[in-house]
Amino acid sequence: MDANDKPAGIKLGMLTSLLGYHLRRAQIAVFQHFTATTGVADITPGQFGVLTVINSNPGLSQTQLGNALGIDRSTVVTVIDRLESRDLVMRAPSPTDRRSHALRLSARGAALLAELEEMVRAHERHIARDLSPEDQALLVKLLDRIARTD
Repeated sequence: MDANDKPAGIKLGMLTSLLGYHLRRAQIAVFQHFTATTGVADITPGQFGVLTVINSNPGLSQTQLGNALGIDRSTVVTVIDRLESRDLVMRAPSPTDRRSHALRLSARGAALLAELEEMVRAHERHIARDLSPEDQALLVKLLDRIARTD
């Protein structure tokens, strides 16, 4: 059973009218397909995001990374620890702040990210297959509006 299936006869009550419920189901479906598409790499969507941001901003701090991705400090530390243990990310002393680390991809991390990029593009094409370019742009705009609410 995938994220869009439910056992026959099961009533979902008010869930079917809740935006959060539909967002969560969509997220599950997207994550499942991401994992199926990139499975051999053993990378989560969140880790892919971290690798991408570090690659685009070599030397950024863990705090900057967390702020850019909207994740808390303890989560950033855990993700960086995991990626560092796989020799995908390197922490170096920051040249401007002795209290923080400058993050960079290792050669192995850069090579893996290069491999993942086409897989992720294929994944994106798959999940957006029933959406026109206009629908995709609107969905992104609407999701951004939801993400900004407190």
